[in-house]
Amino acid sequence: MIALLFLGFSAGLPFLLVFSTLNARLADVGVETATIGFFSWLGITYSIKVFWAPVVDRLKLPVLDRLLGKRRSWMVLAQAGIATGLYLMAHVDATVAPEMMAFCGLLVAFSSATQDVAIDAYRIEIAEERLQAALAATYIFGYRLALLVAGAGALYLAEFWSWQVSYEVMALLVGVGTLTVLVVREPAVNHFAVAGDIAHKIEQEAGKRAHLNPRVARLVGWFYAAVAGPFLDFFRRYKELAILILVMVAVYRIADIAMGVMANPFYLDFMGFSKTQVADVTKVFGFFMTIAGSLAGGVLVVRYGIRRILLLGAVLTAATNLLFVLLAQYPPNLVTLAAVVSADNLSGGIANVALIAWLSSMTSASFTATQYALFSSLMTLPGKFIGGFSGIVVAGFGYAEFFLVSAVMGVPAILLAIFMIRQGRRLDALAPQHQREPEPQES
Repeated sequence: MIALLFLGFSAGLPFLLVFSTLNARLADVGVETATIGFFSWLGITYSIKVFWAPVVDRLKLPVLDRLLGKRRSWMVLAQAGIATGLYLMAHVDATVAPEMMAFCGLLVAFSSATQDVAIDAYRIEIAEERLQAALAATYIFGYRLALLVAGAGALYLAEFWSWQVSYEVMALLVGVGTLTVLVVREPAVNHFAVAGDIAHKIEQEAGKRAHLNPRVARLVGWFYAAVAGPFLDFFRRYKELAILILVMVAVYRIADIAMGVMANPFYLDFMGFSKTQVADVTKVFGFFMTIAGSLAGGVLVVRYGIRRILLLGAVLTAATNLLFVLLAQYPPNLVTLAAVVSADNLSGGIANVALIAWLSSMTSASFTATQYALFSSLMTLPGKFIGGFSGIVVAGFGYAEFFLVSAVMGVPAILLAIFMIRQGRRLDALAPQHQREPEPQES
């Protein structure tokens, strides 16, 4: 159990260091807002990890696999990549060599996404099903603690020492995960959860294409089993509603993610807050507000059903983005900032809980792991792609206008959430059979 706490910490540590904390660093040293926006594309790596997840699942690493086993070897290799990338980022001047900073950030992001795949597999395989909820909760708590360290902690270090020291310390903290991996045991058996062994599925699909070149047949089999299969299953179940559901998944977090790209530059450059003030309010205080929002979201979902709270989350996300429009109109004030951040993080916690519950409810027992990975990739990819252009909007029009645009981007999610509520009975009828009892009537 304790091991999952430390592995969760290892998974969460790199994320902000290539996202919002990196944006704060770039803004602090004077990098143009347009360039900062493009740096957010590093986060796309987390959204497409499903494409190399089967490689992590099947490939045995030379030497390391024999010493540590499949899961631990991939975790150690990924952690080495994270630590190396963070150390290099510590010594790169982003104003002189932004391309090198982007390359080092990409190394961190790719290695971090790979580590996520390996840790998720390890968590599933290390314990029986009845313990999975407790392991997941422990993992998430460790992940949240890491976000606090990589957010507030990195800003404090940068304020009192330097960004170089900050990123060097973060690189050193990767050792927490490495030591954990060296201490824990390798899973005795690879269960591959309910979805079954993906390797077996690939062999089955390749066998159906024996007329092709063996390598081509295996490639086609891999694509069908790992990528196309889950989508085909989804479309067969939800039929013409499938497209609208996928659009809903894609647009639900666009407003939140796009706004988040420019949040730290807004606090530091435009509002003029110090790095410690930003850390105190948005990272430390915001951390507890997010937890509160998540708890509230869980209670609301149980009481009122998933789809109603999906709508509430979509409305709150758009509304809180409008609060940033107001914030940009007035002189800097910590109390006002705390109020806006509170509203934003509370709404984000509610929305995320509802979305995750909704995605989980739509996964088929035959494709649980892969299908959820595909849904979660689609959930973040559009927002991160659009967020890359956020700096151009800010540079061309200003922060207030940017936040207004980000709020408007939340309207499609609101409309689609209303549609999902109206289709409640039909969606319940088409849902996977392993789903829990139908939620309260929403139609």
